[in-house]
Amino acid sequence: MARFREFTFKKFGFFDFQQDILNQLKSGDYSGFIKIVFVKAGGQVIIDFTEYQLEQDALFFINVGQYYQFGEHCSGTMIYYNRDFYCVEIHDKEVACDGILFHNVYEIPVVLMSAQESLNMQQIIGEMKVEIERNDSSMEEMLRILLKQLIIKATRLWKRKHQVTTEDAHAEAEFSRTFSQLVEWHYTKHHTVANYADLLNISPKALNKRITRYSNTSPNDIIKNRIIMEAKRLLVHTTLSVKEIGYKLGYDDPSYFIRLFAKQADASPQSFRIKYQAPNPLKGELFE
Repeated sequence: MARFREFTFKKFGFFDFQQDILNQLKSGDYSGFIKIVFVKAGGQVIIDFTEYQLEQDALFFINVGQYYQFGEHCSGTMIYYNRDFYCVEIHDKEVACDGILFHNVYEIPVVLMSAQESLNMQQIIGEMKVEIERNDSSMEEMLRILLKQLIIKATRLWKRKHQVTTEDAHAEAEFSRTFSQLVEWHYTKHHTVANYADLLNISPKALNKRITRYSNTSPNDIIKNRIIMEAKRLLVHTTLSVKEIGYKLGYDDPSYFIRLFAKQADASPQSFRIKYQAPNPLKGELFE
């Protein structure tokens, strides 16, 4: 089952898949859409070059530009929408398009669910499928309300599973999200912890202490990981040379950039490109 609706500039759609997701992805260009993908247990998924072997039902939150692949045994539902449909609205910052599930220092774009949690999410998805068939004037707003419900419930699950439950933990998680957003906005020109400490008006030592309090990842790791992640995406999604990618990410010395990439990715840029590049990688790919 698949449906798509367009409201002037606002776009929303979904499709179900049952071990045929590659064919579904080939039928349209989803690269410009934000995606929420419900995948049943037993599936295999790669998001930004990290593989997930699912022993539980899961929700994946995939932003524009992220690399993704789905295994041949995946079944579930992909919901997709553009920024005009949801992101131009005023939302609580945790559930916005740059909220916890789409940008956070933990870099976990997945919510694993118990059987009951999965049923609750499937119920909301089911309501979306019913609503999108309606032809009344309230259909667009109801779809947006249901989408927000899905994101809110998933955010709550993520926070509970990551022990973000106390006021103190919540404050630190919000600080980490703010830092993560700054990295997202400035990673092509700011490469050091000191750069971001200045933006936050704190010392590098204080920044390191706050970020590592609820995470095993340091600020320096987060900065370097974001830079290397973008390099990986550019290697796979474009034909830019390694030198051009280095310049695009703020590195004037190609040799230094290549050494940095090799250290962080355990592979040279060229060998990484050969391993992952596909004819239409942004449309997703099936793997065995």
